[in-house]
Amino acid sequence: MAEPVIYRFAAHRFRAIVGAVNLILFNSAHEASEISANDPRARHIREVIRLGVGDPVYVGVVNGPRGLGKIIADSDAGLTLAIDWEPELPIQHPVRLLVGVPRPQTARRVLFDAACLGVTGIDFFQAEKGEPSYAKSKLWSTDEWRERLWQGAEQGFATQLPEVRHFGKLTDALEEIETPGRAALDVYEGVGPLSSLDLPEQPTTLAIGAERGWSACERDQLRGAGFQLAGLGERVLRTESACIAGVSVLLAKWGRM
Repeated sequence: MAEPVIYRFAAHRFRAIVGAVNLILFNSAHEASEISANDPRARHIREVIRLGVGDPVYVGVVNGPRGLGKIIADSDAGLTLAIDWEPELPIQHPVRLLVGVPRPQTARRVLFDAACLGVTGIDFFQAEKGEPSYAKSKLWSTDEWRERLWQGAEQGFATQLPEVRHFGKLTDALEEIETPGRAALDVYEGVGPLSSLDLPEQPTTLAIGAERGWSACERDQLRGAGFQLAGLGERVLRTESACIAGVSVLLAKWGRM
């Protein structure tokens, strides 16, 4: 596939120049070129990765381009960068996750890893076997959930943050699913391994149940909405592990990993 080749080349080029593949995200191109001294990212550049005038640093605009910056000034006011922006946006994979709201510490990992892997979105729903209090965590009532997406994108050397939506129950979420490809992970009633499903490369929703699994009613709802139930082997995985493994299987199946 052409896009993954472009991505690998860009990452390889940056690694050769700077020695790492992570980048620093900003909300705008102007914010990236003029970094205030009291901005934590300025302190990170100066004190953690220890860069100064003349050094290169990779930056990105949220949901926008990446660029290779060069520090051209370092003063009490902050850092000034000259940035060569890439013409192409980083790739994002045609996969959405549909996840029963897990406990907050698990949701943090799901958000981070999903953004790092490059999925387009994550839909959380209140599962029948889920714990309702999880949806009331400060993770969701503050901007912490977005910070986890932000950190995952930086780790993945990308700029896109997956769209996040919340639904009261599975049927509400299923009504909003638009992807032609649909698969649900189920270690108990899966018809076979996820890798064996007839899922051509197209926008696909991958559903993962609550930490205690799917209810019989939810399985019927998924099948009724056109989801194929499949597994990842005989092992019962944690939610965050199932998300990573499931997305990885799809990307490998499509030659993207």
